[in-house]
Amino acid sequence: MKIGIKDDRELKLMRESGRILGIILHKLEKMIAPGISCLDLDREAARLMKKFNVKPSFKGYGGFPANICTNVNDQVVHGIPGAAILKEGDIITIDCGINYEGFHSDSAIQVGVGKIDEKTKKFLLTAEKALYKAIDMARPGVRIGKISAVIQSTVEKKGYSVVRELVGHGIGKSVHEDPPVPNFKDHDPGPVLRPGMTIAIEPIICMGKRDIKLARDGWTYVTKDGSLSTQVEHTIAITEKGSEILTKRPKS
Repeated sequence: MKIGIKDDRELKLMRESGRILGIILHKLEKMIAPGISCLDLDREAARLMKKFNVKPSFKGYGGFPANICTNVNDQVVHGIPGAAILKEGDIITIDCGINYEGFHSDSAIQVGVGKIDEKTKKFLLTAEKALYKAIDMARPGVRIGKISAVIQSTVEKKGYSVVRELVGHGIGKSVHEDPPVPNFKDHDPGPVLRPGMTIAIEPIICMGKRDIKLARDGWTYVTKDGSLSTQVEHTIAITEKGSEILTKRPKS
């Protein structure tokens, strides 16, 4: 496993990549409402990427046809934005990656469409808590496995499940780099975090069972039992004293 350590120049470029991605996702989040289609969101993402002079990390990656991934309700990851209209009570994840001057950032947001019920709110909140607990855990000297364990325990304590087939990852000159960052405790404790490492932490969880399957489009994964799924993600940098979120979104 070859894990890249970014120097100051590279970290500066990754910070700018993350800053731009945070703005793009913030603007897409504001669009989400009943009556909007995922295709509308993808088109706006393309417009914003052009405005900021960045390239989509996902489009063309392994043949993926869109600028962003949109996952609605029981869709887990890699959903292709289509013309289907979002409805009141749906939940949607937008997963987006961009390439700024050769350096990638990757982040995902989860949003309730219109009013969602309390059960669903608690589900989304659990994913968010798992993400930020993992980020708080990320600091020099800590093994990746500690991050994985805190995500799994946070999610399973609330009665939800963690997907095993899909994990977080290192990121930098490529959108997917070493090390893998699982969302569950494994027999392998994983590498030790060091300053200059950049990783994408992304809890991917299900309200029901963790089993998933590939949909007919050959890209989208869905829950086997039809239960809700969600994903949240930030790209972070390991610093001398802790970690720094690179993909923060504007507050207003």
